[in-house]
Amino acid sequence: MLKSTRIALLSANLIGAGFVGMSFAAQAHAETTLNALFMAQAAYSEADVRAMTEAFTKVNPDIKVNLEFVPYEGLHDKTVLAQGSGGGYDVALFDVIWPAEYATNKVLVDVSGRITDDMKKGVLPGAWTTVQYDSKYYGMPWILDTKYLFYNKDILQKAGIATPPKTWDELATDAKIIKDKGLLATPIAWSWSQAEAAICDYATLVSAYGGKFLDNGKPAFQSGGGLDALKYMVASYSSGLTNPNSKEFLEEDVRKVFENGDAAFALNWTYMYNLANDPKESKVAGKVGVVPAPGVAGKSEVSAVNGSMGLGITATSKHQDEAWKYIAFMTSQSVQNQYAKLSLPIWATSYDDPAVTKDQEELIGAAKHALAAMFPRPSTPKYQELSTALQQAIQESLLGQSSPDDALKTAAKNSGL
Repeated sequence: MLKSTRIALLSANLIGAGFVGMSFAAQAHAETTLNALFMAQAAYSEADVRAMTEAFTKVNPDIKVNLEFVPYEGLHDKTVLAQGSGGGYDVALFDVIWPAEYATNKVLVDVSGRITDDMKKGVLPGAWTTVQYDSKYYGMPWILDTKYLFYNKDILQKAGIATPPKTWDELATDAKIIKDKGLLATPIAWSWSQAEAAICDYATLVSAYGGKFLDNGKPAFQSGGGLDALKYMVASYSSGLTNPNSKEFLEEDVRKVFENGDAAFALNWTYMYNLANDPKESKVAGKVGVVPAPGVAGKSEVSAVNGSMGLGITATSKHQDEAWKYIAFMTSQSVQNQYAKLSLPIWATSYDDPAVTKDQEELIGAAKHALAAMFPRPSTPKYQELSTALQQAIQESLLGQSSPDDALKTAAKNSGL
């Protein structure tokens, strides 16, 4: 039977069944299913992502989206392994540290041609660094984030500390006052588990001390500000001012310790602010203060790490147009403004919207300084190897198995650079 005859017969059958006016294009679109990979910690909650996606499918009933959530620590490998198997995901969440690797190994597609002038003009300039490599765009920025210094206002008041610390030395001094007065045994909580979380805390301190990870593509963290940063971490840990379990903490552990009232100071991402102020979640609701991470006298006023993330289309996706439609929706200003309590928008004019700023004016005030000071972790296809070497160096130094100087020299040798 000729193809045209078969189509005519099928059309007649559909009309007879009551599908008047339905085109074959619509039939095909109705079967489009996207698989999307997200993170099950920090920033937007799983419930938020599901709600956003449901809103997308309501206005795009021809597209179904299957969601999968994994801990941050599994996000990279899950994405790469799925690509290697020749299938997997259409849309993937990726960290600011991965575009170099993902572009080089063709994990994500170049979407430069899909980004409109309105997108380029409307998104904060610093946010674009999240998805760029070699002057090309590999997605849309989605989570604009850095680590802030959170503090318990009630504990600081009881200790007679009038204002939160502006330098890392002041933080140590304030923590000692709190400890000496018997208010808390270990006033500071960090996420120093042997994971990327520790690198984010380390990078924050590297930025404060004016250090750098690389110089002309070669390791430079083993001296100067990079060495000073690790020495500070070790001193804070060995002094007893830092919770000893910090060496095993991830960000969610830090949040729980702080919300239980067991930390006066904690370094964490944006999302902790509103959760820690929620009486259903936290014992310290209403007592939470937030400022940019401190600086170092004579070197910096504040410190910050670029912890932003983007949404990209995988190279193996067979539905790249639909995947981009989903990404454009998820990163749109209207959606981001609606869910601005756990992750601040990437759009510049959002910060003039009372619906965005309401009840988080203190956080917005800190963000204006911190987001402008975000320090990048190195952009290199060998980032994972470099990060692993640094994670080990931090752990060995905290445990006293190696001096910061020796540990960082070893990390430099093992960095793959």
